Amino acid sequence: MKLFFCGVRGSTPAPGQPYVRFGGHTSCVAVAHDGAAPSLVLDGGTGLANLDRLLGEAPFDGTILLGHLHWDHTHGLPFFAGGARPGHRVQVLMPGQGAPAEQVLARAFSPPHFPVEPSALGAGWSFEAIEEGEHRVEGFSVLAREIPHKGGRTFGFRVTGGGASLAYLSDHHPLALGPGPAGVGELHQAAMDLAAGVDLLIHDAQYTAAELPELAYLGHSCAEYAIGLAEAAGARRVCLFHHAPRRTDSELEALAGRFAGWPVPVVAAADGMTVTLDGQYGHRARPK
Repeated sequence: MKLFFCGVRGSTPAPGQPYVRFGGHTSCVAVAHDGAAPSLVLDGGTGLANLDRLLGEAPFDGTILLGHLHWDHTHGLPFFAGGARPGHRVQVLMPGQGAPAEQVLARAFSPPHFPVEPSALGAGWSFEAIEEGEHRVEGFSVLAREIPHKGGRTFGFRVTGGGASLAYLSDHHPLALGPGPAGVGELHQAAMDLAAGVDLLIHDAQYTAAELPELAYLGHSCAEYAIGLAEAAGARRVCLFHHAPRRTDSELEALAGRFAGWPVPVVAAADGMTVTLDGQYGHRARPK
């Protein structure tokens, strides 16, 4: 299984020189079977533009799995060139909201808020709701579990394939369920199920523990919780994700550096970073 980090910011894009090394695009991680083109995409933020670069001139043939429907996870959808080329197939799956999926998405993508409705994206697009549980998506086994996050139903995912596994909890507010053992959020069952023994835990780290008292009301988590969850669940590595849009490259480097030498290895996600998972954690690289 190979991962391509196409967008790693939260809330809003972060353009400008202070954000070049880690990148400014919002949430999007592409997943590929070994040797194949990406066919499963976790969230459709502005990072979909970087997936276009990976695809070259090829159409996208696969599924975009949305953890929830906030703007920073959907704004790349109508600008996705790979979803407009001849031969494209784009299945969009999202947490069930009690109404048809396309109708729910159209609340954000329709006049007067936006000129293009989901139905205008083309015949190769489809929109469906999913519920908690095990799913088979593009040859991967996907476990969906509902996790707390402010402002709409939100899923975290566990993706398994080729003997490797990852957990993706991009937006997560565990403090909503209590302080937990470290005071930064409850180690609740859904999070533990998703992260149990995975090769890589990709987790919301928009804030630090010191920032939570002031900013937790926005519905996000901190790096300290992500690492605590990994330790409790037996995850092999942690990737800090959904970075605060104003956290600069130097600040992110310092944040990741604080956890050097911890029992669970920690890395901060960056646009362009690739990770190969082989069941024993492969390598990572940031192509220039």
